[in-house]
Amino acid sequence: MQTLPPESLKKVLFVDDDTSLLHSIRHALNGKYDVHLAGSSIEGLLLFEKEGFFPLVVADYQMPGSDGISFLAAIGRISPDSVRILLTGYSQFDLCIRAINEGNIFRFLSKPCPLDTLEKAVGDGMHQYNLLQTERELYVLQRWNSSLGDLIKAFSLLMESKDPYTAGHQARVSRLSVAIAEQLGFPRAELEEIQMTAIVHDIGKIYVPSQFLNKPGFLNSHEMEIVKMHAQVGHDVLSPLGFPFPIHEVVLQHHERLDGSGYPRGLTEPQINIWAKIIAVADTAEAIAHHRPYRPAKGIDEAIKELRNNQGRKYDTRIVEIAATLLQGNKFQFE
Repeated sequence: MQTLPPESLKKVLFVDDDTSLLHSIRHALNGKYDVHLAGSSIEGLLLFEKEGFFPLVVADYQMPGSDGISFLAAIGRISPDSVRILLTGYSQFDLCIRAINEGNIFRFLSKPCPLDTLEKAVGDGMHQYNLLQTERELYVLQRWNSSLGDLIKAFSLLMESKDPYTAGHQARVSRLSVAIAEQLGFPRAELEEIQMTAIVHDIGKIYVPSQFLNKPGFLNSHEMEIVKMHAQVGHDVLSPLGFPFPIHEVVLQHHERLDGSGYPRGLTEPQINIWAKIIAVADTAEAIAHHRPYRPAKGIDEAIKELRNNQGRKYDTRIVEIAATLLQGNKFQFE
């Protein structure tokens, strides 16, 4: 797939040995397209090579040297994305079949061709080129998203192999985060990105010794400082991978709090990504409601109480209220 500057998307190459027709075309399309003219297939190929690329090529069938079908077939081998149109005064069926098979022609235009018909065909050809590029970009994006999904699954399995509790916690936080984001009106594509981000929000805990993660009772100050490093470690693991959404920044920020009391950077409300605010609420709710290695589960009511006691100070008020409604109204289940 070729990435072109916007001005290149207006380039059209016309190839015809009728000089008067070429001048008429240039006059009719001047200012609307970047028109390039060639009087033969050889000139056309040389001009194509010189200019590098044309989204649209229009050629006459009957020209000195190779005919228009052979010329357009050659263009197709050089540049498969270029849309091709054939001008012809011939209407034989076998010619049409040959043009389709050899030249992959987008459209036939009979000569003499009114200039308004030609201009419409050029516009349609440009639209076809843009459609092809959009489809190609969508395909690449789908493949990329599929690869990202596989990568996220691999990270999740890695986390589960180290600490099954943390892996289950991440999955539950992911489900609640998506449910909150749905209520906030996030589009489907962004919901999928939030889901992937939340499911690896604690990936940095691969750095933390298992005995710290599963230690009964409270951690000492040294142990706690090591645990707190997981947000930065998660950021550093994910940042080089080139995700097309801010997964590494959200993982870094999911323990930040609105009043600046969080870590690792002590960010305040306007500096914190909205996804991180969502995951912070989901993370807190899940942690309090469920069993932790160092204490039994406290339940949904205690989780909501903790969030509401700190809404507007640590947690976003709107997100807290959405989470409370979901959890209290039996509209959401962690499992």
